[in-house]
Amino acid sequence: MAEPTTNDWLDISKGFYEKTNFPNTVGVVDGKHIRLECPNNSGSLYYNYKNFFSLILMAICDSNYCFRIIDVGSYGKESDCNVFKTSTFGKKLYSGSVNFPPDQCLPDDDNGVPQPFILVADEAFALHKHLLRPFPDRTLNNNKRIFNYRLSRARQYIKCSFGILSKKWRVFQTSMLVDPNVAVKITKACCVLHNFVRRRDGRDGEGIFEDTQSNLMESITERRGVGNSQTNAKYIREYFATYVNDPKHALNWQNKIIGE
Repeated sequence: MAEPTTNDWLDISKGFYEKTNFPNTVGVVDGKHIRLECPNNSGSLYYNYKNFFSLILMAICDSNYCFRIIDVGSYGKESDCNVFKTSTFGKKLYSGSVNFPPDQCLPDDDNGVPQPFILVADEAFALHKHLLRPFPDRTLNNNKRIFNYRLSRARQYIKCSFGILSKKWRVFQTSMLVDPNVAVKITKACCVLHNFVRRRDGRDGEGIFEDTQSNLMESITERRGVGNSQTNAKYIREYFATYVNDPKHALNWQNKIIGE
């Protein structure tokens, strides 16, 4: 699976803005447990906090539910934050060598301060200048709740992508009775086939928002602390929060959603 070019990232960002009204978004990242029967001589390496054996599929999707980056094979016991940081793409992101487009102003932004292109993630990931996660519950005011809601609209795309994958390729609906190395190859092949089918069929099936807890391809999110976030990353998140709360960029229903 070829890594997107800088122009590809720009196209992905346009797609997310058109569909979610969330700017400068080049993908949504999350991970899933791929269930295994107990691998031979593996001890507790593949045994996860949900009390079953698994390896991890870490993926970044676009707004068409296609996977653009995947990393497959980390032990089930690993946390999603650590899996992403130690993946090939994660290392590029955190070392500053990822080929995202240069910072640019958010659409119709009167303040005009260029902002980085970002990945959207959930609270299990560490905040970074190129990765936005929700504000923690303990700090929430209405503006932060609205930001979290707007972020969650984009986050649904990775949940739906995993749901479509599991629905189409039923190998994910049971524990794999194969060696972990074979399970990695099966998972990679299914992700490539998933992209082929998505591009062939176009928009067909976009209404499938699976309850990912109802099948055996489960989220790897574990509610745990991820340490102190960088000050610059916090500023970027605050900037995006101010932007989505500006009446010019607000959704008509966002205040009702948070109960304001």
